[in-house]
Amino acid sequence: MPRFGLGVYKMTNKEEAVEAMVTALQAGYRAIDTASFYDNEVEVGEAVHQAGVLREDIFITSKVWNNDQGYDETLRAFEVSLKNLNMDYMDLYLTHWPKPDTFKETYRAIERLYDEKLIRATGVSNHEPHHLEALLSTANVQPMVNQIECHPYLSQQALKEFCTAHQIAVTAWSPLGRGRALNDATILKLAEHYGKTAAQIVIRWHLQNDTIVIPKSVTPSRIRSNADVFDFALTAEHMAIIDALNKDARTGNHPDLFPYDDPKYNR
Repeated sequence: MPRFGLGVYKMTNKEEAVEAMVTALQAGYRAIDTASFYDNEVEVGEAVHQAGVLREDIFITSKVWNNDQGYDETLRAFEVSLKNLNMDYMDLYLTHWPKPDTFKETYRAIERLYDEKLIRATGVSNHEPHHLEALLSTANVQPMVNQIECHPYLSQQALKEFCTAHQIAVTAWSPLGRGRALNDATILKLAEHYGKTAAQIVIRWHLQNDTIVIPKSVTPSRIRSNADVFDFALTAEHMAIIDALNKDARTGNHPDLFPYDDPKYNR
């Protein structure tokens, strides 16, 4: 699994989305993270077709939405997503949120998809340690990835340590704190010091913390800039300075407080 990729949440303008994804793939990105809830799986498939990059060289992730959860429901939702992507397999399929009454059965279906070689890796998203423990107690194939909100204001250190102890890779969604971290005075000062953008500093911080990162942008210049993070390294001192920015401040829902019955989250 590439440690750096493109997140495509809220890319709902068809032309703009395809252009952004093609730009990313042609700029060297080799991972795209989508979800059925994003309503752009079709665009992901089109971008992969247009980009001139071999499918086997691209890591595609999608997720099953809350009201498609359950064992049989997840298998059906996966078929729909795979058809939308116009692909024969996915590299990674995730439970989007740990809906209390269904997340175990949903993951059991993901295990079956893995056994049938329709996905190459299993995973979950927004799962806390108690969710992961519930899965680990019965899983034949343990989750390989947990995608969580993570950025300088929400470092998720305890959850990341739990995942590391159980050999679960961590992917950061909202890795820039929905842009809030880019205006932080400390990060801007470090950006000036390294001759980099604030986004590049934060992305590099994630990478050096062994976190997979999927920044989102539809602007071609920013897409290319976000990937320009492999020619420098933050010092241990500067890593610690960014670590200290943590406020346990979320931009999204806490998994245990997600409003599963809210109509705006149902399709």
